[in-house]
Amino acid sequence: MFIVAAVFGAVGQFLYKTGADRATGSIASYLLNLPLIAGVVCYIVVMVLFVAAFKSGGRMSVLYPIYASTFIWGALIAYYAFDEPIRPVNLFGMLVLIVGMFLMGLGK
Repeated sequence: MFIVAAVFGAVGQFLYKTGADRATGSIASYLLNLPLIAGVVCYIVVMVLFVAAFKSGGRMSVLYPIYASTFIWGALIAYYAFDEPIRPVNLFGMLVLIVGMFLMGLGK
């Protein structure tokens, strides 16, 4: 559930960025901005998945490191959607996140 939540979180970030690019600064440009609204919906889905995972016995010390994969999904979306580069140092950071998620999972 947290991996799915991480993907939804990254998609929410993409939608926030897309919506921010479209916003003009007026209140209406934020409130009537479909990408921003969709981003909020993504984060509502994330919270529902968090609650469901905790309700089914998930432990914070195991689940939250999995949610950190949001940063990896976000970088991949940014690469494909906005042509943002992924440099070797970014790849190293992703590797560190994956190793950290694995190690935190061993503490079950």
